[in-house]
Amino acid sequence: MEEINKIQKSKTLPLVKRLFNDYVRSYKFYIAMAVICMVFAAATTAANAWIMQPVLDDVFLDKNKDMLMILPIAVLIIAIVRGFSEFGQSVLMLLVGQRTIGDIQKDMYASLMKADLSFFHNNPSGNLVARFISDVNRLRHSVTTTLTGIAKDTLTLIFLVALMFYRDWELASIAFLIFPLAIYPITRIGRMMRKISAATQNKIGEFSTLLNQTFQGSRQVKAYGMEGYEGERARDYIDEITRLIFKSSRRSTILRPIMETLGGIAVAGVVLYGGIKVIDGETTPGTFFSFLTAFFLAYRPLKSLAGLNAVLQDGLASAERLFRILDIEPKIQDRNNSKTIENVKGTIEFKNVEFAYENKDYILKKISLLIPRGKKIALVGPSGAGKSTILNLIPRFFEVEKGQVEIDGIDIKEIKIGSLRSSMALVSQEINLFDDTIRSNIAYGKLDSSEEEIIAAAKKSASHDFITKLPNGYNTTVGEHGVKLSGGQRQRIAIARAMLKNA
Repeated sequence: MEEINKIQKSKTLPLVKRLFNDYVRSYKFYIAMAVICMVFAAATTAANAWIMQPVLDDVFLDKNKDMLMILPIAVLIIAIVRGFSEFGQSVLMLLVGQRTIGDIQKDMYASLMKADLSFFHNNPSGNLVARFISDVNRLRHSVTTTLTGIAKDTLTLIFLVALMFYRDWELASIAFLIFPLAIYPITRIGRMMRKISAATQNKIGEFSTLLNQTFQGSRQVKAYGMEGYEGERARDYIDEITRLIFKSSRRSTILRPIMETLGGIAVAGVVLYGGIKVIDGETTPGTFFSFLTAFFLAYRPLKSLAGLNAVLQDGLASAERLFRILDIEPKIQDRNNSKTIENVKGTIEFKNVEFAYENKDYILKKISLLIPRGKKIALVGPSGAGKSTILNLIPRFFEVEKGQVEIDGIDIKEIKIGSLRSSMALVSQEINLFDDTIRSNIAYGKLDSSEEEIIAAAKKSASHDFITKLPNGYNTTVGEHGVKLSGGQRQRIAIARAMLKNA
């Protein structure tokens, strides 16, 4: 059984490298353009701090009117450049994030479509849907926020710290001496965040499964008076998800008092030492306030970078779950020398076939059966005797463990899966129609069918008459699983679909 819900402890770096190499790297041009915009945005932030020195020293203290005319123009230019730079990097990074997630979703869907039927038996649909919605949204937020934050905030810090050291290297050393103390709690909280996030996503997946089952089985829920029971199950899931989300928020926000306390200590040291230097005449008020402005501006990206680890770990927990789907390898695959079959006559033979579902006793033992072409065969037996299993072995939905199944004397393992399944049609006792038109459902196995072929198949299955009586005829939407049709009507549509395939 594929354990896609198992919480694993993968290291951060391999996950980040795989995410970047497999998906993000494809958009390196957009990332490069965004980084250029970030450089301008970071430079304008530092320029705002730099400009404080001439404002105080040249304008307010020296009464320089020429500088008074220049500085407002400089401030306006800085604001315009910053505004367009912020806009550019936001749009570009949103584009990268959305396209990255889109690529992952496409690959996930392709991987699931190739998965064995046993995979879907072992993993409820709600869990899989949660991967596409909840996990993907978390990863989208993480990719966009983390990529933007790391690049933009780091560049901003570089410019501002450079300005601070340019203004006064002693003050700058005092200001940043205290912050390395925050590294340990930041990394420890990040690890806890990924574990909590993974548990939260698993619960959301289980809740999605409950919703899917109760909505689809609403008739049974009402018939057996189980509304209260199902409501209690839903409340338990909601309460647990709420508890986990609150726990995650509490752990992530604990960094705030740590960073605020460290920031307060740094500011106090800067004000004390810088004030003494101004009083002693070792520096000008303008230089000190320019430094102080740069420090306050640097504090925001520094605090943001501290919080990015929690966002990153939250996203990596989702990425880890998504990669488990991307890494699905179907056990039933074409052999290297497999071949296509044409002009199938349809003789099916089971030779000493044995089969058991995963971790269970054999349900079929030494089964030998010959089904001649053109014959109608009925398999009779009690529930669980293996009638449906025999049917599922013919198109290789499951693989026989011993013996072999042959079509026209050829072992089905020697036939390409696509060729094998294209030579047959399936009408099961569990009718599955898609939420589409009647026309599309009939033509599902043969999408290039003409209107005449579709109508002919409908007539053969005795469904044409009731279809034409519907308000929209063949364009009538049948609803999810065909709920807008009766059981008999759904059965006839499924038969028409099989007849149209003419396998």
